[in-house]
Amino acid sequence: MENIKIAASLICADPLNLEKEVNELIQSKVDLIHFDVMDGSFVPRYGLYPEILRAIKSKENCPLVDVHIMSENPEDFIEIFALYGADYFNFHIEATKHPHRVIKKIINSGMKPGIALNPNTSVDSLKWMIQDIEMVVLMTINPGIVGHKFIPEMINKIKELRNFADQNDNRDLIIEIDGGVTPGNIKDLIEAGADALVCGNGTIFRPHEDTIVNKVKSLKTHINGI
Repeated sequence: MENIKIAASLICADPLNLEKEVNELIQSKVDLIHFDVMDGSFVPRYGLYPEILRAIKSKENCPLVDVHIMSENPEDFIEIFALYGADYFNFHIEATKHPHRVIKKIINSGMKPGIALNPNTSVDSLKWMIQDIEMVVLMTINPGIVGHKFIPEMINKIKELRNFADQNDNRDLIIEIDGGVTPGNIKDLIEAGADALVCGNGTIFRPHEDTIVNKVKSLKTHINGI
C-alpha cells in the first residue's frame, strides 16, 4: 500500500517544541502536514493560525500542507492561507450555505479545494460538487476534540464515499481520514477506500515511545505490509 499518504496532525505536536518537531516531520519525509484551524464557535476549541503555516512553508523540503478549516465563514480564510502557502484548503460543508462559491474561490486562489464532512453529514451532500474537489476530509470522530475514539460505523461511510466518487467520475479523489487513526484500524481504513490518514497522538506524536522520525518510518512499514 505504498500510495497511502500519511498526514501529520500538527495540532498534536508539542507547542513548546514546534520547530523541532516540524524539522523531524520534514526529515521523516511525511507526505502531508495536516493543519487544523478552529474558531472556538464551529468547534469548541481553538487551533493553529496562519503565521505558523508561513513559518513552516519557509523551510526547505516542507511537505504539502492540507489546511482543515473548522470555522464559520470559511471564505474569510481563503486569501490569507493561499498567501502563506497552503496546498489544500478543506472547509466544512456544514459551515457555509454557498459551497460552490467557496470552491470556486479556492481554485482561483491557487489552492486545491476540498470538503470536510462531520460524522453525521451525508455523503449525498456532495452530490453537485464531487467533480470539483480534490479531497474529502472525512471526520471519524466529532470534530475539534483531540483524543476521541474512532467511530466504527465510519468504515461503511468510507466505502460509501469511495463508491460515490467513482460513480461520479472522480476516481482521483483523496479520501483523508481524520480522527482516531491507530495501527490497529489502519488496515480496515485502507481496505474501505482511504487514501490519506491523519496521524496524531495515536500514531506518530508519542515522545514517550520513540522519535517522530522513527514513528513515521514504522508507520510506513506497517502500511506497506498491508
